[in-house]
Amino acid sequence: MLDRLQTLEDRYNKLNEMLSDPEVISDTKKLREYSKEQSGLEDVVQAYREYKEVTSQLVDAKEMLEDDSDDEMLEMAKMEVSELSSRKEELEDKMKILLLPKDPNDDKNVIMEIRGAAGGDEAALFAGDLYRMYSRYAENQGWKIDVMEASSTGVGGYKEIIFMINGSDVFSKLKYENGAHRVQRVPETESGGRIHTSTATVAVLPEAEEVEIDVHDKDIRVDTFASSGPGGQSVNTTMSAVRLTHEPTGIVVSIQDEKSQIKNKEKAMKVLRARIYDKFQQEAQAEYDENRKSAVGTGDRSERIRTYNYPQNRVTDHRIGLTIQKLDQIMQGKLDEFIDALVMEEQAKKLEQIGE
Repeated sequence: MLDRLQTLEDRYNKLNEMLSDPEVISDTKKLREYSKEQSGLEDVVQAYREYKEVTSQLVDAKEMLEDDSDDEMLEMAKMEVSELSSRKEELEDKMKILLLPKDPNDDKNVIMEIRGAAGGDEAALFAGDLYRMYSRYAENQGWKIDVMEASSTGVGGYKEIIFMINGSDVFSKLKYENGAHRVQRVPETESGGRIHTSTATVAVLPEAEEVEIDVHDKDIRVDTFASSGPGGQSVNTTMSAVRLTHEPTGIVVSIQDEKSQIKNKEKAMKVLRARIYDKFQQEAQAEYDENRKSAVGTGDRSERIRTYNYPQNRVTDHRIGLTIQKLDQIMQGKLDEFIDALVMEEQAKKLEQIGE
């Protein structure tokens, strides 16, 4: 492990040199590539540097234990050895986690798709609640949201809403939200006070860049049509809405959120590219999972991952058996407890596999 860490520190130092090179500074592509690589190494290199410093201090403290006959100095040296040994162990554990294989999509922006599923209007209302929950979480993280397509209902919910989240390491935190989310509550329209169960599905797609996936124009059928509002009525007379069909996969994307056909086509291409990339990834993951289950809830989207129980102010994540009695706070975007627990669970599984 230490040899690998030293190699990474050497590479980090080399990148620092290259990022000061005028030739690299003038090349936007290289500058972005090297900056991204350096940023990815920063945490592990800082931990390794602290580890080397702590190890050196520990050697000195142990020498003091052997050499010093002064009782007071001896006691101080013992305390220092204890503290440094504890910190050394912490850093070793931290570096093991930082060296785990990283999901190549972790630092990407995401396209999220939320759809009301079982439960009619109540499912659509819940889809709207989930959208607001993720919007608030994104705001807390300093991320930016751009709604790409929304099919709203008359009661204030969404049959479907597609939006993009831009920011730092978005996919690394939101990838665990893939799946079916279940709500248990008394709908406003329910006069008898009975609790209903409804569901909404969430898909989290990493944004795919052009270099990662080849989508050829000849494979895409482009149709234009007039935008329509709730109930299907035409909201304008121009053919601004765009439908893209990727014929090799059969994936269809329709976007009508913008008044401009060009802007709608740009948004549709982003969604189409992400869905194609995701389809290939899902197929590769399914093949891998036949041999070994490696991740926490980033696979089958039909899997029920979480239940939101309003009468008891309770949210349960079924993948890790975690229940939190703070539904009101969670719906305000305070998702860190769940996301941190899911990250730790996945890291533990990966560490187990390395040890096998």
